[in-house]
Amino acid sequence: MIEKRQFYINGAWVNPLAGTDHNVINPSNEEACAIISLGGQADTDAAVAAAKAAFPAWMATPVADRIALAEKLMAAYEARAEDMAQAISLEMGAPIDMSRSDQTGAGAYHIGGFIDAAKEFQFDHVHDPNTAGSMIFHEPIGVVGLITPWNWPMNQVTLKVVAAAIAGCTMVLKPSEESPLSSIVFAEMMEAAGFPAGVFNLVNGDGVGVGTQLSTHADVDMISFTGSSRAGKLISKAAADTLKRVSLELGGKGANLIFDDADEKAVKRGVLHCMNNSGQSCNAPTRMIVQRGVYDQAVETAAEVANSIKVGPASENGRHIGPVVNEVQFGKIQDLIQKGIDEGARLVAGGTGRPEGMNRGFYVRPTVFADVTPDMTIAREEIFGPVLSIMAFDTEEEGIAMANDTVYGLTNYAQTQDPARANRLARALRAGMVEINGQDRGAAAPFGGMKQSGNGREGGTWGIEDFLEVKSVSGYTPGA
Repeated sequence: MIEKRQFYINGAWVNPLAGTDHNVINPSNEEACAIISLGGQADTDAAVAAAKAAFPAWMATPVADRIALAEKLMAAYEARAEDMAQAISLEMGAPIDMSRSDQTGAGAYHIGGFIDAAKEFQFDHVHDPNTAGSMIFHEPIGVVGLITPWNWPMNQVTLKVVAAAIAGCTMVLKPSEESPLSSIVFAEMMEAAGFPAGVFNLVNGDGVGVGTQLSTHADVDMISFTGSSRAGKLISKAAADTLKRVSLELGGKGANLIFDDADEKAVKRGVLHCMNNSGQSCNAPTRMIVQRGVYDQAVETAAEVANSIKVGPASENGRHIGPVVNEVQFGKIQDLIQKGIDEGARLVAGGTGRPEGMNRGFYVRPTVFADVTPDMTIAREEIFGPVLSIMAFDTEEEGIAMANDTVYGLTNYAQTQDPARANRLARALRAGMVEINGQDRGAAAPFGGMKQSGNGREGGTWGIEDFLEVKSVSGYTPGA
């Protein structure tokens, strides 16, 4: 059992001023693996005050110096990669091999991406060469509150913290209370890198407590939040009274359009992507929309792939999926699987209950439904578990309409060997990201969505821009 950890405020590890104890549960065995403190108003106020006091000097720090500290952070991150992988695996159930490669690897990937982007970013530049002294300055927005989720802890922490720091912002990080251990390790890395006191602060807490306190705080200039659309709405309302900027990366209900000319691995690729991280990814392709000519074969293949996926403890090596994060999520997923059955979807793999031989831990059977209709609950709600819904379509127009028939708009996918059709789909699909034929989006591509999937963009240049104000200046004399 890891004992209670302190908060990192103003460059020091400090005891909480208020708050309550919280057990961190290992989802592989349902046992407490750590005790942390959930902060209270006094802790939030102290962290915000430290960030506010540090802001003028950090804003004035040359960009090259901020980049150099990010490079030191990269070295610290790489040196403690195994500690990070173990923390993530323990707290949220990612299998250890996946935690090392994907979960921990995502953090290093984003730190490097921001370093590269910052070296090319024009923070100050001439606006109109025909107007004397016409300039554009990109300046940090100020003190930012960063609220991150449990499903991809370091992916989201690095996307926010490193971008904000390079932009010149100071910050208070509130990680999810379900996965706080990785953020404590990350705070130790920030300390080892030598960031000035007050630039980065960590206060553990829940959404109702520290999350709301940051969202309503008069000295917080911006909230960057990743999580559910429900919570995003609450944060937006809480932040409205202080008119602070709110950047949101929210849920999704990704459509995967599979045409009759899709490559032979398209269905398998889609199922594995949906089930990855135990289905706990906002950009998962959870709606497989298949052209009728290949529909029956797609259903058969999807069932075979799902039945081949092994489920096991996070501590074990191998290419299995682990548990979902907690009892609440487990119960929600079980209810939605039952809802799919009750509403008439055809269950072709998985179902309710734990996998055979498991009676402890939040393990979910990889589940596939066929003959799903757009009005069914499982076709409309974000399940956030290893559950795939398969639907049929006839024409391209019908497939596009079905894909877009959702309140979400994060990531959509398309599988076709017709380049012209692929290009049409890239334009027609209403999502912040479209991925075709399994092709990655490219290094430091912007991550974010439309509609109820949010409004911000994270990663690379776009991620830095999220934390900047644009200032227009006239009559400026460079070099004076």
